[in-house]
Amino acid sequence: MIYHLFQALKDYDIPGQGLFTYLSFRAILSSVTAMLLAFFLGKSIIKWLQQKQIGETIRNLGLEGQMQKKGTPTMGGIIIIISVLVPVLLFCDLTNTYVILLVITTLWCGALGYADDYIKVYKHNKEGLHPKVKLAGQIVLGFIVGLAVCFSNDIVVREKVPVKVGEENIVEQGNTHSLNVDSETLVAQNVGWKMENVVKSTKTTIPFVKDHEFDYKWLSPFKGRWGWYCKWAIYVFMIVIVITALSNGTNLTDGLDGLAAGTTAIVGVVIGILAWLSGNLVNSNYLNIMYIPGAGEIAVFMSAFVGALLGFLWYNSYPAQVFMGDTGSLTIGGIVGVSAVLIRKELLLPLLCGIFLVEALSVIIQRYYFKYTKKKYGEGRRVFKMTPLHHHYQKEGVPALISRPVHAVPEAKIVTRFWMIGIILAAATLALLKIR
Repeated sequence: MIYHLFQALKDYDIPGQGLFTYLSFRAILSSVTAMLLAFFLGKSIIKWLQQKQIGETIRNLGLEGQMQKKGTPTMGGIIIIISVLVPVLLFCDLTNTYVILLVITTLWCGALGYADDYIKVYKHNKEGLHPKVKLAGQIVLGFIVGLAVCFSNDIVVREKVPVKVGEENIVEQGNTHSLNVDSETLVAQNVGWKMENVVKSTKTTIPFVKDHEFDYKWLSPFKGRWGWYCKWAIYVFMIVIVITALSNGTNLTDGLDGLAAGTTAIVGVVIGILAWLSGNLVNSNYLNIMYIPGAGEIAVFMSAFVGALLGFLWYNSYPAQVFMGDTGSLTIGGIVGVSAVLIRKELLLPLLCGIFLVEALSVIIQRYYFKYTKKKYGEGRRVFKMTPLHHHYQKEGVPALISRPVHAVPEAKIVTRFWMIGIILAAATLALLKIR
């Protein structure tokens, strides 16, 4: 709203007005505002949750310090959602299609997670929302985003933009929602940029190849008109898979104090950087990645997202005063998945979100190995002491694949080590942009 207010008053000479044309300035404001909101709003929301007796139900699984968490307020994801949306409404370009899709994602996944938490807390049903209903909600969101990418005229890319390295003020100007004719002409005349026509493309970013690009049409068995339909169907299907997988992977990671919030904040920083680079003419050309008009606004959204997570960590770090619940975990996973898709970086997620991937794989491996051994030997066996993986390190016992006992690791140390791994994965993801 503040952004649009200054845009409406651009004909008047108001001190500091020009700052709001810079993504960097709005990103900083969004991050700080979100962090302060989470910090000050969090205390009131936690108090309200305690008064409503919205506490976590804990099953005794033999984990160190587990029962001490009984009754800790849950549904703290409300703090994250509010702290993200308020600065986004204040500082983002609300006409930007990418921002609109991310706001829809936040509200959609937040409602889905809230319904799950509500059933657990108020209906006293530990299973929560039926898994099929939850999965259906995630798939529908995936189709909404996929169809928007497919049909929206605002979601386009400009490929191969030759450029001379220009002045810094021109660089920042390339971050607007879309370049109008006057600005394109100005750019071409002043710094020699050659603009190509925008295209609807099924291309995405992939590491280790010369042009950093992979086109989903290469997976299509057809050509011509049927090939066009098939490539978009494959792309939409991939978007659905990414969003569903990220939402569930984050949900599985949310099991220790500060683990999901801290790990996702690291991922959010990287996606914000990639969004800024993809929406910047000079930097996208220098790194040889697709220039995506309007993608810079995603950087402002992700700044608010990271700020909200850091503010939430004030209360969620060990020992936690509040849990995010599915209200938070499904939401932050959905935001990461959708934002990665919109900047065409979804194929980098297995590395960037390696912790979420391993957590999900540990559950899948444990479940299928248990079923296999039960059918073969009449007794189910386990690969890990307990899943998701973070509980494996938290529990005393002897893993199936190791003959010697492995002692439990304190919860705070597990979380810190996972954060360190997340930082390494984030640095590796950014480094891939220069590896061909």
